[in-house]
Amino acid sequence: MRIVTWNCNGAFRKKFDAITKYDADIYVIQECEDPEKSNDVNYRAWAGNFLWTGENKHKGLGIFARPGIQIADLQWETDGLKSFIACNVNDEFNLVAVWTKRNNSITYRYIGQFWKYLQINKHNMSGCLIVGDFNSNKIWDEPWRIWNHSDVVKELAEIDIISFYHKHYNFLQGEEQHPTFFLQKNLNKPYHIDYIFAPKEIANKITNFEIGQRDEWLLKSDHLPVLCDF
Repeated sequence: MRIVTWNCNGAFRKKFDAITKYDADIYVIQECEDPEKSNDVNYRAWAGNFLWTGENKHKGLGIFARPGIQIADLQWETDGLKSFIACNVNDEFNLVAVWTKRNNSITYRYIGQFWKYLQINKHNMSGCLIVGDFNSNKIWDEPWRIWNHSDVVKELAEIDIISFYHKHYNFLQGEEQHPTFFLQKNLNKPYHIDYIFAPKEIANKITNFEIGQRDEWLLKSDHLPVLCDF
């Protein structure tokens, strides 16, 4: 199984051809258009087997699966939170697609959005893959908050879910050596904020893990694709 996550930085209808070089079984794409409302015939044809959510038809969160793979929306409770999709894949495992945002919240922004989603659905998440743009890293932890990046990682570990990247490269959270995002495409502002979390038993079966090449992908987005095979 090959999974790719990528924040395409909008206009995915013009970029989907590039990501297909990875020949993934499942793509989790942030900031993509709703295929159902797109006028681009080629994009609609490529999308085919998908789930999508978003307040703006031009920028939402999508899961795109290879033909023949069944993805069923589990319709988990969100309590008004935006940009999460929980689905079942082939009756074999569940996958949660993530795109955390500010969401006009004074209190729970970015990783706080996922922390709240985790509180609501933690009882469902054992055995899940959790994939996407978390807009978060341990380096931004605030000691007074109860929903820091480290708090989320700890709570996921309590249900035996860990980061593929940190497992594969044996790095600690906050000490990543491979950025997935360059703020405003500035090479002097690299951050690691895109993740694939999964149960330990699956993480032990990783056969390949890649982050896209900076020189290639910064022409298309401020994020680099993250890929894993297991």
